[in-house]
Amino acid sequence: MTSSSPAIGTLTAEGSSLQAVLLDMDGTLVDTEGFWWDAESEAFAELGHVLKDEWREVVVGGPMTRSAGFLIEATRADITIEELTVLLNGKFVERLRRGVPLVPGAQRLLAELSLHGMPTALVSASHRTVVDEMLVSLGSEHFEITVAGDELTRTKPHPDPYLTAARRLGADPARCAVVEDTVTGVASAEAAGCRVVAVPSVAPIEPAVGRTVVESLEEVNLAFLRSVVLMARQGVS
Repeated sequence: MTSSSPAIGTLTAEGSSLQAVLLDMDGTLVDTEGFWWDAESEAFAELGHVLKDEWREVVVGGPMTRSAGFLIEATRADITIEELTVLLNGKFVERLRRGVPLVPGAQRLLAELSLHGMPTALVSASHRTVVDEMLVSLGSEHFEITVAGDELTRTKPHPDPYLTAARRLGADPARCAVVEDTVTGVASAEAAGCRVVAVPSVAPIEPAVGRTVVESLEEVNLAFLRSVVLMARQGVS
């Protein structure tokens, strides 16, 4: 479903509704989901295993421990989750240092949120080393706070990452707009009580009550995010 939104100037009631914008990283702002799969494929090739393409949808968007555990079990590779996590993070960061492609519309959206002083958080299931490396390309000045997956006891699909981000920004989760690209991330944000805009990357995401699905981040701007929160608060699905 593709939605349109009114211009900022028509949103007089919305300005006090949206309190913060919480953004996923991989696949949402940066086109790195392929980077992860390439890193996983390379790591397992070194271990003597070939990953099946259908496993890609299983591991996308989740915490490293879940993805690593699934792939170890599926391949019966002789490696621990802890060892594989270190290996994958290393291979992924190597790829990041060659250049990180931003998703179309990402730079514009970040600049607009900064221009209007909208409190913004980066909320990722990736580890802190990866998040910090990515901030070089995204621009750390665009985010009041960042939340990394290895800093929490429970990460996506649990609500903890988005609850943590909202709390640290002093925002009501119900008045936060989340932009996500995976089912796992959407589940996390919705469990936290946030309003979700889904921009599917690797796997499809179905529309649902309280959830807006768009085809591209280029359809998302501040007015759109304000309207999503306002409609939810008014009980409009």
